[in-house]
Amino acid sequence: MNIVRVIREKRNEVRILIYGINYAPELTGIGKYSGEMAEWLVTRGHEVRVVCAPPYYPSWRIAEGYSARRYSREMLNGVTVLRCPLWVPSRQSGIRRILHLLSFAFSSLPVVIASSVSWRPQAVFVLEPAFFCTPAALVAARLAGSRAWLHIQDLEIDAAFSLGLVRSGLLKRMISAAERLIMKRFDRVSTISASMLDNVRQKGVPIDFSHIFPNWVDSATIYPLQSLNPLRAEWGIDRDAIVVLYSGNMGEKQGLEVVVDAARILAHDSRICFVLSGDGAARKRLEVSAGGLGHIRFTPLQPAERLNELLNLADIHVLPQRPDVACLVMPSKLLGMLASGRPVVATADAGSELGCVVSRCGIVTKPGDARGLADALQMLAGSADLRGRLGAAARSICVEQWDRENVLTTFENSLVNLSGGSSHA
Repeated sequence: MNIVRVIREKRNEVRILIYGINYAPELTGIGKYSGEMAEWLVTRGHEVRVVCAPPYYPSWRIAEGYSARRYSREMLNGVTVLRCPLWVPSRQSGIRRILHLLSFAFSSLPVVIASSVSWRPQAVFVLEPAFFCTPAALVAARLAGSRAWLHIQDLEIDAAFSLGLVRSGLLKRMISAAERLIMKRFDRVSTISASMLDNVRQKGVPIDFSHIFPNWVDSATIYPLQSLNPLRAEWGIDRDAIVVLYSGNMGEKQGLEVVVDAARILAHDSRICFVLSGDGAARKRLEVSAGGLGHIRFTPLQPAERLNELLNLADIHVLPQRPDVACLVMPSKLLGMLASGRPVVATADAGSELGCVVSRCGIVTKPGDARGLADALQMLAGSADLRGRLGAAARSICVEQWDRENVLTTFENSLVNLSGGSSHA
């Protein structure tokens, strides 16, 4: 046996193939977490290869320096990144989204299979979305004689049903049956919240092979600022204004209309300034809806090195959630909000997982209730003491439950154990 291989095995180093459409340098969502996870694993001595698309999210435009039509290879912070072509629609619809995901599934298939045969990873880690990639991940794992792990960031099939993107009853049953069959073939299935895990287990995934792998936040990088935030001056925001901030993707699932409606209700309150920072399919429509409201502004996402300044711009974070996706999505942006030490107002069902978390460090209002949201924001705007107490609670909860080192160390242990264990398939 090769002596290098012996040393690697003793140190529990693992060759890991990560397969998913989104990856760094995307600043939000799945790409952000996949990039941080891969780079962290490299610092722990593991070999990591990623098969992904060129960065395009959340603007739905291919980033400068990348191509939607060509295959490419690059090295990013110790991670080998293989990028595959995909089609990015200029306008969003159900069928366009499906074709977008399919384009990546087909273009990435030969790359994933080739990597499994030539590189022989010990673990194949595939992310949903896109579920279209899961069959190729299973084949790749079996060809390499390795373990297959499905991690669900977004229950996209259930969300498509809830949002009415798939209407045919027969088609729904066929898709659901295929999803159940494929999920049960993985050696491990994880997702980011307890409610999503319940959903996964209802699909027939055994309890022993499914668990929570939550998103995380680097609490040493995102932390409460004590000094005056430079973004206030740069964006012309009065230092005494109470800033209500939403930062992240502006898509259809976010339900951001309620924030604009609440801002309209509070137009008379000169203390409050609304900032919506981000990009996405719904941004242009929201900007049109907010036309004429001088106390609401739209700003671009900030680079990673200014994320802490952006999150600390808030006196109050606002996090809307549509009720029809409450059990299907756990907003990862919540963690940065909590780490910044600011209170959160969420529009969510009180019994939902998001509602339960926010009730400990903010205020929960009914989904779609602009008046209730406006009243909650106005109450917090009027009490610096209440904002301080809730913000301190937010920071404490975040560090205790979602600190990056703790979450990723637990994940690493599970991955190492799985790569040396036996398959249940």
